[in-house]
Order: sequence, then structure tokens, then C-alpha cells
Amino acid sequence: MEATDWQNKIKELENANRILQEKLATSEAERSQLEALNQKKEFLLKTVTQEFIDSENILKAKMSELEKALLNQQTIQLKLIEAEKMSALGILVAGIAHEINNPVNFIYGNITYVNDYTADILRLLEMYLNRYPETDAEIEDFIEKIDLNFLREDLLKTLSSMKVGSERIREIVLTLRNFARVDEAEKKPVNIHEGIDSTLLILQNLTKEKPGFPAIEIVKNYGNLPKVECYAGQLNQVFMNIINNAIDALRERDQKLSIGEREANPSQIAITTSIISGNTAKISIKDNGGGMNEAVKGKIFDPFFTTKPVGHGTGLGLSISYQIVVDKHGGRLECISAVGEGTELAIEIPIANSRS
Repeated sequence: MEATDWQNKIKELENANRILQEKLATSEAERSQLEALNQKKEFLLKTVTQEFIDSENILKAKMSELEKALLNQQTIQLKLIEAEKMSALGILVAGIAHEINNPVNFIYGNITYVNDYTADILRLLEMYLNRYPETDAEIEDFIEKIDLNFLREDLLKTLSSMKVGSERIREIVLTLRNFARVDEAEKKPVNIHEGIDSTLLILQNLTKEKPGFPAIEIVKNYGNLPKVECYAGQLNQVFMNIINNAIDALRERDQKLSIGEREANPSQIAITTSIISGNTAKISIKDNGGGMNEAVKGKIFDPFFTTKPVGHGTGLGLSISYQIVVDKHGGRLECISAVGEGTELAIEIPIANSRS
């Protein structure tokens, strides 16, 4: 091949190489542009994804706040209903006690006079019988008909029984009025034992023996407590909630036991009061029911939590009790329980307000 041909070939190769270099440069530029565009898209994707995650978290937080607000509203509404029920119960009890009190006082106040008058009449009758032992046949028949000797003995006993009964009714009326305490909106020094006794009287029908259920024994271990400064009506509500729960637990336990097992370990609620740490009163209410596990024990003060069947409780009794003891009185409410060992609710409240 001649020199001219080689030169032409070299020029062609140089042109081809230049074209390839230009194409390579163009491709490199396009690749850089694509990488930059891809990075931009990735950045936008990450930004959008993060914004979506942030929005989702914000939405979840808002949903959680709404759920809490709704639950709080429901709790407040039901607590208001429960408080209204207790207030209505207090008003009803106070009203009944007031209405019963008037006629009972009338009977109680006059029965002594009736007793004295009857005794005088019987003495007068005895004087007549001693002075005039001989009477006509009609009077003798009537004396025999009414069994005068028995009547003279039994009449005073009957009046005495009526007096005892009227005294008992007066005590019950005073107890009901003590439980209601609808006129006491401020803290006052009160006898805690009277409040417990009032509550037990209200719940007495639930502790009595019933078909298939033995009576629940109430054991009172009252200490030497001074008067405690508290909201008496609200504290009585706490006693009612706790004792009523103990009764339910014992009735549930008795359903599962045989007659022999019930007799060997009868149902019992022990109420113990004492002074601890100088200025603190402790009220312990303990039953020998089935007890509860740690999972249940950890939730018993939560609103709406209940182990009772549907329709047998709102799950607010202990929640309200906790609020009354802790928030209203600055005290403590503790649950001590284990499966098979019963349950104890221990209330601790200051005896006197710190400002007193």
C-alpha cells in the first residue's frame, strides 16, 4: 500500500477517534446529568417519605389525644352520674330518715307515759280485786275469757318491747342520717367508726344468709381513733364501694365451694382501724375471697375496669374511691392481694388537715 493510502487511513482513524471522543464526552455529560437528576429525585423521595412519616406520626398523636380526650370525657360523665347517684341516695336516705324520725320520736316520747299510765291502771285493778274479791258472774266470765293474769304480766312486757323497738328505730335513723351527710360540703372532724357502721347498716341485707349462700361475718377491729378531718359523705362512699366489692367477691367464692368447704372457711370481712405515723389514720378492709392476680391488681383503679359480668358494674367504684382518697384527702389507697389469699384495701388519710 502506498504512503498516500496510509495517510488517508490515519486521517480516517483520527476522525473516527475524535467522533468517539465527542460521543464519550456527550455520554459522560448525560450520565452526570442523569446522576444529578437521580440524586434530586432520591432527595425528593426521601423528603416526601419523611414528610409522610411525620404526618403519620402527627396524625397518630392527634388520634391518641382524641382517644384520651374521649375516654376522659366518658370518665367524667360517668363519674358525674355516679356522684349524682350517690348524692340522690344521700338525699333519699336523709329524707326517709327525717320522715321516719318525727313519728318515731312521737312514739318514743310517749311510750314512757303509756307505760306509767298502764302500770297505774294495773295497780288500780289489783287494788279493786283485793278490795272486792267477789264479783258477779258476768265479770268473772270476762276475766276468764281475757285471761287477766296473763294480760297483766304480758302488757308491761309488750310495752317494754315496744320501747326497745322504738329505741332501735331511732338508732337506725341516726345511722342513716350519719351516712347521708348531705349538708356537709366541707371537711369536718368526724368519727370514722360511725361512718363504717352506717355503711354496714346500708349493706346489711347483702351480708345476711340467703338460699344457697351463708351469712358473711363482719369482724370489727376498731382502734382508738380520734376524729378525722375529712369529707364524711365522700369517705362513706369509699367504704360502700370497697365493702360492696368484698361482698361480691365472697359471693362469687361461695358459688365455687362445697358446703363443707364453706363451713371450714366461712366468708368474712375484717375491718381494722389504727393510727400510723402519728397523724395518719389507716382503715383496712380485708376479705377472704378468691383474691386476684398481678395483672388484675394493676388495673383495679383504672376507669371502666371491672371483673364483674356485663350489667353488674360500671368499673368506676374503685376509680372514684381512689380519686376521693388520694386527690380529695391527700391520702393513699393500696390494694394487697394474691390468688387464693383474699384482698385487702388499705386506706390511709391524714387525721388533721396540715393547715389546722
